[in-house]
Amino acid sequence: MDKLSDIVKASEALKKLAGQGTNELVISKRKLLRAEAIEMARTGDTPRQQQLVYSSRPFVLCGLPVKRPAKGMLLHERRNGKFLLQITGHPQFGLPFGQDRLIPIWVATLALRQKDRFITFKSAAEILETFGLPKDGPHYRRLVDGFQRIFGATIFFGTSDELPRAYVHDYARFHFFDRMKVWYTKHLDQQQLPSEDFQNQILLSENFWNELKRHPIPINLDAVKILANAPAELDFYTWLVWRCWTAKRETLIPLVGESGLLRQLGISDKTATFEFRRQVKRWLAHIKAPDIWPDCPVDLSADGNSLVLQHAKAIAARLPG
Repeated sequence: MDKLSDIVKASEALKKLAGQGTNELVISKRKLLRAEAIEMARTGDTPRQQQLVYSSRPFVLCGLPVKRPAKGMLLHERRNGKFLLQITGHPQFGLPFGQDRLIPIWVATLALRQKDRFITFKSAAEILETFGLPKDGPHYRRLVDGFQRIFGATIFFGTSDELPRAYVHDYARFHFFDRMKVWYTKHLDQQQLPSEDFQNQILLSENFWNELKRHPIPINLDAVKILANAPAELDFYTWLVWRCWTAKRETLIPLVGESGLLRQLGISDKTATFEFRRQVKRWLAHIKAPDIWPDCPVDLSADGNSLVLQHAKAIAARLPG
């Protein structure tokens, strides 16, 4: 029997044992999800339609910090050719980083589905369930802190174009939310507080909402679940989805340099070239696995200094209409 089939069947047996009160170890949900996805890809039993979530253009073109910024550091800047992203953190809460990037994705998805910049939802802990994260104390506290960092951040995003007779600068300064009322329950198993007075509400800023409506960037929810604990790789996957879709022909993207990929992602500029090349090679192998994007048309160049990508569509499902 196929080894992956054995893993899936063994995990199902272990889950049944766990339900009977045994102390046997159970395969984690994340590993089970990967095993089942690979098994479906091998047998051809693929889902009819992908489940989508949505990212926004500024954070696909230029990533949020991957790791916690140094104490007192409140400015993050990234460039992508003609695009510039600057994020200023709140003095009390600091800069958004790491898994905080899941919050704008989740909120953007709700806004596009509800077709309104004013969104409502039952529980803040829903984000943990949406992205397959453990609903435990540490993840919940990190979520609470992440909402505060996102709410307190100010974003400066724009482009500079050199035309035959003039320079054109198109910049916007905005924040994620105009208003936020999010109730954090004391007990994680409490899904909803017992009154409409406790309804969770977020009002997206008009500029952020307009940016989402103009440039919604769909990504596969299953891929986000798999990469939720790897923010740099999640940025890379999201960037590849967008970049392959917009490519008109075979395109070379340098890994380092003024317009290199290293300057676009949220990882440190001080990362050595050889280490970044090794990371990109590892990320590509992972993203091309059957459970994420096996047909991804991207490779490293022969000298290992650039990405070579072709036009492709990674998303099979329809966008919200």
